Amino acid sequence: MHKDKVVITSCGSQEFKTSIAELQKIPAKVGVIPPGYEHRADKIADLFYESPELDWLVCWTNNIYDPFEQLNVGDRIRILAI
Repeated sequence: MHKDKVVITSCGSQEFKTSIAELQKIPAKVGVIPPGYEHRADKIADLFYESPELDWLVCWTNNIYDPFEQLNVGDRIRILAI
């Protein structure tokens, strides 16, 4: 549920868990979320990967289920070396 609405998600499925496990094998560096980028996986992806369309990668790599509640200023996140 999100804002009293049912949300259909693949998070928590076996396929999702397998994908997350594979992502964890990719070398990564640590990034820090700067002011102005909080709660914005698209802006974070653009900053670190030069593509806002990789917002899902920011979330999946860091086990972010709700970027509006997570991804806070100063949070340390994994940035995959892709």
